[in-house]
Amino acid sequence: MKLLETYILRRIFQMFLVALIPVLTIIWTIQVLGRINLVTDTGQSMGSFMLLASYILPTILPVVMPFAFVIGITQTLTAMNNDSELPVIDAAGASRSIIYRPIIGLAVVLGIVSFSVTNFLEPASRLGVRQMIAAAYADLLSSVIEEKTFRSIEEGLYVQISERNSGRLLKGLFVVDYRDPNFDLIYYAKEGSVDPGGTSLTMRDGEVHRKTPDGRISIIRFVSYAFDLSAMTKSDGEALPMSSGDRGLGFLLNPNPNDPAYQRSPSKFYSELHRRLSDWLYPIAFALVSLVVAGSSRSHRQARVHPMIYALIVAFGLRWLGFSATNLVERSPSYMPLVYAIPLVTIVISSYMLATNRQLHMPRTITRNIGRMNSMLMRRLKISSNSGGGAS
Repeated sequence: MKLLETYILRRIFQMFLVALIPVLTIIWTIQVLGRINLVTDTGQSMGSFMLLASYILPTILPVVMPFAFVIGITQTLTAMNNDSELPVIDAAGASRSIIYRPIIGLAVVLGIVSFSVTNFLEPASRLGVRQMIAAAYADLLSSVIEEKTFRSIEEGLYVQISERNSGRLLKGLFVVDYRDPNFDLIYYAKEGSVDPGGTSLTMRDGEVHRKTPDGRISIIRFVSYAFDLSAMTKSDGEALPMSSGDRGLGFLLNPNPNDPAYQRSPSKFYSELHRRLSDWLYPIAFALVSLVVAGSSRSHRQARVHPMIYALIVAFGLRWLGFSATNLVERSPSYMPLVYAIPLVTIVISSYMLATNRQLHMPRTITRNIGRMNSMLMRRLKISSNSGGGAS
């Protein structure tokens, strides 16, 4: 029996990797390309780009991995059923636990990996990205931005420089700041300079236009005005404004009440803590759902939807509920039990269905309609092939 369990485990793990690597690569590429402006606008090297890409990977792995596991389980078990391997196992009188044990064991391993990545690698990666962005922007204004070209420093902040002189002296400064929803700011200055630390932009002989949401505009002339860049440019890990996602598990379990970020929004730290403590349950929940859907011997002659579709629909629904529950915790701590209830209730219900040999079925109306659509499609294909043969 150990040989059969090893065979099932090997096939599922191989299919899991086949599903994980392409999907992870696509999502990873999209995330990295979203940061490509950091490299092109700040003149960073290819090595910096690869370092940034490596920082992004741990942030998406825990989300993608459970869905790839669903694909690996359902595709493998469906193929074994179509090849009559599952019926042979049942006919030999083998226990269903032979199929369940390797899958549940692999699910527990993936849950441990997910917990480790979410609580240890992901916070460090997020902080690494922030430090890298801060270091890249530290010298952006004084050395990298092209003359007479608008550049986005961060979301809602744009800068144009007419001329750059030696000694960090800038001519013809134009700054647009849309970051505050209460008003829009437009700065114009004849000259300016960036301090050596890159923490402030001093503009001289200019004016600032302020527009409120109701359309009122005020214009203020200034002789000298300091524009704070410290939130973007400080590269020291302690100086960076750290969010809840950047914190380690130890801080979330015992937050410092004097921390400025925690004082501003303690609910975000509370929500982040319970997200990290519950996310590792989803690989196990998804594995049990996949076993309920595809773990039994079924006739593959009847028209029905591929079990992978069933399992993915349920998995996406559960993950959406999980994200929604985490967001609700930010509004009120009373929603905290819901964060754990979603995966745990799924595990309990799926375990009960497996223990009682129950199966998850699509409603008969949907199955009947799918069968009719398949029959119509086959008839049309047959008619078109016959007419094509007659014309020739």
